[in-house]
Amino acid sequence: MPFVDFKADIGRGGLLCQALRQSWLQRPLFLKLLLRDFAERYRGSYLGVLWSFVLPLLSLLVFTFFFGVIFRMRWAGLASDSLSDLALVLFIGMALYNFFAECLGRAPGLVLAHQNYVKNVVFPLEMLPAVMVASALLTLIATLLVILLLQVVWGSGLAWTVLFLPVVVLPLVLFVLGLGWFLAALGVYIRDIQQLIVPLVQLMMFLSPVFYPISALPESMRPWLQLNPLAVVIEQTRAIILFGQPPAWIPYLLCLVLGLATALLGAGWFARTRKGFADVL
Repeated sequence: MPFVDFKADIGRGGLLCQALRQSWLQRPLFLKLLLRDFAERYRGSYLGVLWSFVLPLLSLLVFTFFFGVIFRMRWAGLASDSLSDLALVLFIGMALYNFFAECLGRAPGLVLAHQNYVKNVVFPLEMLPAVMVASALLTLIATLLVILLLQVVWGSGLAWTVLFLPVVVLPLVLFVLGLGWFLAALGVYIRDIQQLIVPLVQLMMFLSPVFYPISALPESMRPWLQLNPLAVVIEQTRAIILFGQPPAWIPYLLCLVLGLATALLGAGWFARTRKGFADVL
């Protein structure tokens, strides 16, 4: 594997800016790849893009019945103990986790699945993880719109704090993008990384407040969740949508810094290691 020296470029964020600049300058190519990626998921299926809503809703029904009916779970902070309120809480956690899981699950095999692009010196390979994240982000946006609609129908309506939604989700997008660049490059050299990612992604479901509130954890453990961008974004998203609370800015800023640092390091790793892709493949 090529030696990686991040000192010069990472220090000024040059590699990340270059990757984003390439995506912006080559917008037609980016959009073409994005539409192709989005369409290939549902090619040959009868429901097509509707599966993006059907599968999460089916999972939501199962988990709502499991936690709300069988275990009679109660969520601290909710105005009522109705199943509809619990369903919205779980739906937000599942939507953000699914975005995280999809990107990390696909990333290790991303370059391997596009080997014909590797030897094309003109094609910007760093665009592939960005397209993958953008494709998953479209599904996340659609799911969040459904959640907002359900909050209007089932809940108490939308508070002004929903305007913070793009800001709150940004750190998770940066974090996933950085991990996507890192895993996409690592997957070229270490094919077994795909097998390792699956259980790690599943573990993140239980290390994040997808099915439980942070208040259910012991006091000594709660500060550690601030190091988990997925956990912070899930809690902040619930706060602004369901409870009408603005973001907690200190945890948010820490999460944003972590997300930006991950994106910088991921971009640097991909840019330096891509020089050996053709030799390995």
